[in-house]
Amino acid sequence: MAQWEKMLQLPAMHTQRLHGLYDRDHLPMDVRHYLAAWIEMQDWQRAARDLNLASVLFQGLLENLDIQHSRFVLDNSFVMQHNIRRHKQSLQVYQEDPCTLAGTIFWFLEQEKDILRSAELPDQIQMMSVSHDGVGTSSQQDLERKLSALKNDVQCMEHTMNCLEDQQDEFDFKYQTHLMEVGLDEKEKTRQQGILKLLVNKLNECRKRTLADLSKLLDKAEDLIKMLVTTELSDWQRRMQKACIGAPENVCLDQMEKWFTSLAVCLFQVREFLGKLDELKGKVSYPNDPIITRKPGLQRKTEKFLREVIKSSFVVESQPSLPLGKGPLVLRTNVQFSVKARLLVKVPELNQIMKVEVSMDREAPKMKGYRHFNVLGTRTKTLNIAEMQSGGMVADFRHLTLKEQKSGGGKGTGEISLSVTEELHILYFNTVFQYKGFSVDVETTSLPVVVISNASQQQNAWASILWFNMLSQDTNDVLFFANCPPAPWQQFAEMLSWQFLSATKRGLDQTQLDMIAIKIFGKQSNHNNCSVSWSKFCKENIPETFFVWFDGILVMVKEFLEHLWSDGLIMGFVSKESERVLLRDRMKGTFLLRFSESVIGGITFSWLDRNVRGLPEVKTVQPFTKNDLKQIPFQEILRNFQFQEVDNVPENPLLYLYPDIPKDDVFGKFYSEKTGDDSPYIKYIKTKLMFVSKENSSEAMSPMSCDMIEGEGLSPFNGPFEEAAEQGGGSRDLSCTTCNPDAMLATGWTTEDDGMIYPSVLLDFADVDTFNEEPLTMPEITIEDLFTTC
Repeated sequence: MAQWEKMLQLPAMHTQRLHGLYDRDHLPMDVRHYLAAWIEMQDWQRAARDLNLASVLFQGLLENLDIQHSRFVLDNSFVMQHNIRRHKQSLQVYQEDPCTLAGTIFWFLEQEKDILRSAELPDQIQMMSVSHDGVGTSSQQDLERKLSALKNDVQCMEHTMNCLEDQQDEFDFKYQTHLMEVGLDEKEKTRQQGILKLLVNKLNECRKRTLADLSKLLDKAEDLIKMLVTTELSDWQRRMQKACIGAPENVCLDQMEKWFTSLAVCLFQVREFLGKLDELKGKVSYPNDPIITRKPGLQRKTEKFLREVIKSSFVVESQPSLPLGKGPLVLRTNVQFSVKARLLVKVPELNQIMKVEVSMDREAPKMKGYRHFNVLGTRTKTLNIAEMQSGGMVADFRHLTLKEQKSGGGKGTGEISLSVTEELHILYFNTVFQYKGFSVDVETTSLPVVVISNASQQQNAWASILWFNMLSQDTNDVLFFANCPPAPWQQFAEMLSWQFLSATKRGLDQTQLDMIAIKIFGKQSNHNNCSVSWSKFCKENIPETFFVWFDGILVMVKEFLEHLWSDGLIMGFVSKESERVLLRDRMKGTFLLRFSESVIGGITFSWLDRNVRGLPEVKTVQPFTKNDLKQIPFQEILRNFQFQEVDNVPENPLLYLYPDIPKDDVFGKFYSEKTGDDSPYIKYIKTKLMFVSKENSSEAMSPMSCDMIEGEGLSPFNGPFEEAAEQGGGSRDLSCTTCNPDAMLATGWTTEDDGMIYPSVLLDFADVDTFNEEPLTMPEITIEDLFTTC
C-alpha cells in the first residue's frame, strides 16, 4: 500500500498529527494528495544534493500539476482548479533553487513515516502513552463520572431555580393583591397575613436550600478543577515534555478540551443562577434575606473558579519548531519557526474574536551575557476554530522569526554565565477572554527553547533540550543549567531509548543499554544507583563527547540503516569483549553487526574464523561511516564482502548472522541486486565490486590474534558506486597495479608492518570486452581511471 494511502487510514489520534504537519505552507496537502503516487516514486533525498535531478523533478512537478488542473477542468471542479493554479504559482519561488524544494518534500515524507511508525508501535508501547500503570485510566474514569454528576446537578438546579421563581411569583401576587384589597375586617386581614407569613417562610426556606445546593455544586466543581488542572493537565504537560524528546506519549488535547469546556459551561450556568437570585431579590426581599448574606461569597467563589479554569485552559499545543529542524524547541535566529496555542474552553461565539499576541523573555533573568530577542513576523493572531480539523480554538503562528537585540547580553548583575546552548528562553502568549460579562486576562508559555545562530550549534542545543525535558518539571526554570542536576541512570537510559524509538520503530533493549552503561560507568554489578552528570553527557572529551558519539550513531541509523535496525539485525551497542564471548563458541562464519566505539557514526562487523590450528579467531573490519554508506548500501557490503588468505581463493566469510541465522535468509529481502545485469549499479559501472581482505597466514597464530586493539582492524573499501564515482569527497583512494583476466583479480595492497590487515578489491570484469584479451599491466592507474577506460 502506498504511503499516502496508509496516512489516510490512520486512526483519529494520529490524523491530528497529519493535519498539524500539513498546516505548514511548504507543501500544500492538495499537492501531496493528488500527486501522491508520482511524489513517492521520486528520489527526493538524492535530488536535494543534485541540482540537475532537482531541476528535472521540479519541472515534472509543475507538469503533473498542469495535468491535474486539466482533470478538474473536465470535472467542472472550479474550487480545485483555483487551488491547483494557486499552488503552482506559489511553487514558482523554487525555480532558482529546486534543491530546497526537493529537501522540503523529502522532509515531509520522512515526517509521514514517523507518524506511521507511531501508529504501528506495538500494543505495549501504545499502552505507555495512554495509561500509566492503570492509574491514569481509573483517574480519568473518575473524572468523567464526577463531571457527568456535576452536569446533572446543574440541570437539577435549573429546575430548582424555576420552582423558586414560581414560588416567589405566587407570594408576590398574593401580597400585592392583599395590599390592593380595602374594607376587609380584622379577622380576614389576620387570616390573609397568616397565609402571607407562611408563604414568605416557605420562600425563605426555599432560598436557603437553593443557596446551599449552589454551594455544594461549587464544592464539586472545585474537586473537578483539582482533578483536571492539578492532575490531568499537569500530566499532559509532562507528557508533552517527554514527547518533545521522542517518547511515545499521547498529547492529543481533544478529550481535555471536552472536559474543560464542560466544566466552564457548568460554572457559567452557576453564574447565571446567581444572577437570577439577584433578580429575584430585587423583586422580593425581607429582613435576613439569605440571598443578601450568602450570595456575594458564592459569586466570588464562582468567578475565582472560572478564572482558574479559563487561565489553565490556554496552552501551547505545538511547541516552537523549525520546519526542517532536528527536533522542537531549538530555534535559530532569522529562520522562520511555527508554534500553536490553543484555548481548551471552546466557545464558538468567540471564534476569530480573541486576539493572541506572542512575545519573548518578558521576565528574563538579569544575568551576565544573557541574550535578548525580538519576535518578528505576524505577532498577533486570532483564535480560529477553522484552523484545525477537530474544531479547536487555535492561534497558529507559522511565520515568526527571532532577531537578537543589539543591546542584549553583557549586562547583568549575576556572576552566573551560561553558554549559548545552555541559555533557555520562553515564548509568552497573551489574550483576553470576554464572555457574558465575564473578563479575564489569559497567558500561557512555551516550553523553554534554545536559540542558536548557526547550524554548528544545533547538536549541543538539542542535547540541552533533551536534558532539560528529561529532568525538569518546572517549565519556567530558565536558569536550569546554572545548577544542573545529574540524571539517574534508569531515567537517562529511557531517554536514550526514546531517541531510537522516535527515529525508527525500535528502541534499545536492556543488553544494549547495559553496554552503554559500561561505556559510561565502567563495569559494575548494578547500574541502577548510578547517575550521569551534564558534563559527562555533552562536555567531557570535546569534541567527541558521549552525546556526539551517540547522536552520530543515531543519524547514521536513521539515514542508512533504518530497515536493518527495525528488523533487529543490528546488535549495535555491544562491547568488543562481549563480542568475543558471543562469537567464540559459534559456527565458523557467524558474524554480528555493532556500532564503533571509537569512530563517530561508524558501524562494523566481526566474524568467527579458525586459524591453521583450528583455534577461534574473531576478525573485525574498520568501521564504515556515512561516506561509505552514501555510496553502497550496507546490505550490499555484507553480501559482496570477500576475505582472502595467501594462496587461497577469496571467499565471503560472513555466513550466519548471530546466533545462527543464514545471512541471505535475513538480508536477502534488502538486496538490490537480483542478477548481475539487473543491478542498479551495473548500469553505471560494468563491473561487480566485492570487498576483499588479504591476510598473511604466517602472522599471529594465537587465538583471537586478529582482534584489533580498537576492534577495528580491517579497512573497508570506499569505492565509487553509481553517481558516487564522481563525488571524490570523503572516499579512500584505492589503486590497482595489475589486471588478471583469469582470476578476475586486481589487488595491490599488502600487509603492513603494523600487523593490521588492509583490504584489496576484487573486480569482476566479465562483462567488459576490453579485458577479454591478453593480460595487461596497468601501473598506478586509479580505480576511477579504470572505470573510465572500461
